[in-house]
Amino acid sequence: MMDVDGVIHEPVRLRILSILTRVDLAAFKFLVSTLDPSRGNLSSHMDMLERVGYVDVPKRFDGRVPYTEFAITDGGRKALGEYWIVLDQIRASPQGDGAA
Repeated sequence: MMDVDGVIHEPVRLRILSILTRVDLAAFKFLVSTLDPSRGNLSSHMDMLERVGYVDVPKRFDGRVPYTEFAITDGGRKALGEYWIVLDQIRASPQGDGAA
């Protein structure tokens, strides 16, 4: 059995990746309003997800205003899929049912 991916297992990052699987791009403001973290907290989580290659961070400008968006990468999709498989294996194992 594989180990649970600690990067994904953090609740805010799990929610971010779950949202990103449903959209092509998500704006920073949208994720702040949807997830309700502080802006700094969301930035830290996105930095981690970008560092491990789970998200891309395309940036553009609307005039002079920077506009940051996020997209899940193929590697992020694969990692999230494997994460769910590992959780299902844990749930299905005799040790995962609370039995001693």
